[in-house]
Amino acid sequence: MALTVFTSDRWADHLTPPGHPERVERAEVMQVVASEFRTRGGAVVEPRAASEDDIARIHAREHIALIRETAGRAVALDPDTFTSPETYDVARLAAGAAVSAVERVLSSRGTRALAMVRPPGHHAERNRAMGFCFFNNIAIAAAHARARGLTRVAIVDYDVHHGNGTQRSFYPDPAVLFISSHQFPFYPGTGAADEIGTGAGTGFTVNFPMAAGGTDADFERIYQTTVAILRQFKPELILISAGFDAHADDPLGGMRVSTAHFGRLTALIAAAADDCCDGHVVAVTEGGYDLTALAGSLRAVIDVLDGATPLTALAAPTGSTSRADDTLAAARPHLSKYWKL
Repeated sequence: MALTVFTSDRWADHLTPPGHPERVERAEVMQVVASEFRTRGGAVVEPRAASEDDIARIHAREHIALIRETAGRAVALDPDTFTSPETYDVARLAAGAAVSAVERVLSSRGTRALAMVRPPGHHAERNRAMGFCFFNNIAIAAAHARARGLTRVAIVDYDVHHGNGTQRSFYPDPAVLFISSHQFPFYPGTGAADEIGTGAGTGFTVNFPMAAGGTDADFERIYQTTVAILRQFKPELILISAGFDAHADDPLGGMRVSTAHFGRLTALIAAAADDCCDGHVVAVTEGGYDLTALAGSLRAVIDVLDGATPLTALAAPTGSTSRADDTLAAARPHLSKYWKL
């Protein structure tokens, strides 16, 4: 598998107030990791900005106009989410990186892609910026894939926070399977086990709310189940909301995932993509606020997606899975009608 990384030094032009966790240094980490990948012969590509029509597949045009009107200004949209003079352009470019990654994977056999971006996106809702997010990058990417004619797209979100915006984008839609593991209860307060979709989309939202303190072994248990569901759904493309704030060192989350295990989680999902959809997998970054953990986790994911580290080289963790067992026990009554768990 060949990996293409889509990223830009423009991420550093989105500024946040002093002390904010989604700080400009995250962009600097991404550029260092991208440079390392380029040095070893990897493809690193500057993305195009998403068009308004790309973004409007997910967001109301009034919301797009609201973010556009902040151009040139620093505005507090809520207590966590701040624009700076360049934020609108940078957010369009982040969404465009996710779209560009989908285009590359769907156009090139044997290619995977990573959109290494900031600001993140999975909290952004149709009419609302929140949780450091302005446009929902991964939802925009999924909608683009559907517009390209795909009939089954899966999104897997292992960020420590629930992707409320992604869930709401596809809640009634059976063509997009959304699977999320997340700390619960925790920001933004959504993602309970009984949130499984509505109407024709019932059963196509899968939430694994986990108690704080989850370990590599707990996540392994959850993601073995996740992969089983993916194989039943048989997607034509798998998208990963690759947030690293479930890392043991992250200042916001309360989980205990190791750097290496983010590689293994990605490898499990990529193996399902190999089985279901010719390896068509795109990862899009979300959170991750300890800089060392962010750098290491990005390297682990890149090594998996470009084939340098196969799944067989990543040992399955051992130990208690009590938190995962409780999560699956809570989810099973709501999901067993739709999936073999």
